Amino acid sequence: MKSTIPETGVPITPSDRQETSLHGEILLRLRDYVVEGNIPDGARVPERQLCEMLGISRTPLREALKVLAAEGLIDLLPNRGARVRQLSERDLEELFDVMAGLESLAGRLACEAITDKEIAAIERLHYEMYGHYLNSDMHGYFQVNQRIHESIVAAARNEALRTAYASFAGRIRRVRYSANFARKRQRWGEAMREHEAILDALRRRAGSELSDILFQHLRNKRSAAIEHLATASDANGTAGAAG
Repeated sequence: MKSTIPETGVPITPSDRQETSLHGEILLRLRDYVVEGNIPDGARVPERQLCEMLGISRTPLREALKVLAAEGLIDLLPNRGARVRQLSERDLEELFDVMAGLESLAGRLACEAITDKEIAAIERLHYEMYGHYLNSDMHGYFQVNQRIHESIVAAARNEALRTAYASFAGRIRRVRYSANFARKRQRWGEAMREHEAILDALRRRAGSELSDILFQHLRNKRSAAIEHLATASDANGTAGAAG
């Protein structure tokens, strides 16, 4: 999996920063590393290894871990570090259903308030995402994909909805990423086609249609995430038996 974490201990210094702060840079890289499955579900976060990879001390790493814990990606263990949060099938069903409802509402409201400029910006993101898809760049694809969904939520002009969405989005970001690998990446192609329909409905400001498309998009993602979870569990079980 492609990651933004450097393979060698190159310190992140102020001269390396452009638009993000030192803390923000560490957080972005660490979040990507966790989301992209580089640490198994339920496994302890290897703080020493990550410090070496990022070229930082324990203090800024632990500050970033606190943010990831607040987002729901990891669990902090009292005096024992942190571990990647492991979601059950029931957890996934409930979280994706809530997200489907939030995105469905966001699509309907966005079509009432979105500007031509905002639609054009989302369209540019869509084609950027499509380029990543054609190049099999899952990292780039996922980053732009999240920006598209966040842009639709922002266009809804509803702060309560945006806050709720941000809270739940963090908790399923990791499985939302991994779901693209279901059925040997067939789900990735399906998701790309669904995004074509999302963009088309948004251009026409077809609120009811976009609402339905987004709800089904998240339902399909839910099914793929559960399928991927089951496949990974079976693989781990097989490996354990072989060992």
